[in-house]
Amino acid sequence: MTSPTTAPAGSADRARASLEALRTEIGKAVVGQDPAVTGLVVALLCRGHVLLEGVPGVAKTLLVRTLAAALELDTKRVQFTPDLMPSDVTGSLVYDARTAEFSFQPGPVFTHLLLADEINRTPPKTQASLLEAMEERQVTVDGTPRPLPDPFLVAATQNPVEYEGTYPLPEAQLDRFLLKLTVPLPSRQDEIDVLTRHAAGFDPRDLKAAGVRPVAGAADLEAARAAVAGTAVSPEIAGYVVDICRATRESPSLTLGVSPRGATALLSTSRAWAWLTGRDYVIPDDVKALALPTLRHRVQLRPEAEMEGVTADSVINAILAHVPVPR
Repeated sequence: MTSPTTAPAGSADRARASLEALRTEIGKAVVGQDPAVTGLVVALLCRGHVLLEGVPGVAKTLLVRTLAAALELDTKRVQFTPDLMPSDVTGSLVYDARTAEFSFQPGPVFTHLLLADEINRTPPKTQASLLEAMEERQVTVDGTPRPLPDPFLVAATQNPVEYEGTYPLPEAQLDRFLLKLTVPLPSRQDEIDVLTRHAAGFDPRDLKAAGVRPVAGAADLEAARAAVAGTAVSPEIAGYVVDICRATRESPSLTLGVSPRGATALLSTSRAWAWLTGRDYVIPDDVKALALPTLRHRVQLRPEAEMEGVTADSVINAILAHVPVPR
């Protein structure tokens, strides 16, 4: 088994308790959506990024804003539009007439939590401006690399691609997202709760008035990440992850299977989930729990399969049902 250096038990336990408190705190502003909240926390633990997909009006933006408020992290929002330029995201050199020199004006990407709102409404050139930031956690302007803050997470929202005025994200960029989380329409009772809150005066633009307070911070995240790095992975679990990913490459319903980068991502998210649930080792159920959000955006359906109503989730679920589970 792998057993990297772990964080002190006390700090790790405090960090876990703080991150568990996030659900309660986010629940003060967002009704339901526990899977999306968990996914965002897993991404923070793995230093990954999240793609949130859902129809307009299901609180995707509110969810990210509330997370930032509950974690006491700096956050900035960029509304992606067809005329947005790459420099509007990363920053640019600005000429200063007083000094007759160019100085760098940082863009909104220089923050802890970047909300890239409706990322698929901007052309590929601007979408690609985030690639270096997401992968290398730096921005290079005029040949000079500039590091981004830590922690750094891109939470991008997108409407389903069949909506008008959208540009599907290319595979290379999709692969940079650790998780793709679907944000569904609320249940009837959850929707009633939303209306009740609004009738009582809830204002989604004023999170402080809703009672949202910081319950965790950067130090908690650092302790949690160290603890996740110490979560043990047996050779059998590693083999299970590889078998799942290799099965996607052989599926007759897919033209593109999961790459080794995707297998690494699934292992990372499984470790984070195992730690969040109170264990210091990974079991097959951890892998199954994170397989859909970690892999669904890393596969590509054959057109004929798509026409028959097959989805990425159904293919992955079928693979999970057939790949032998280690004992």
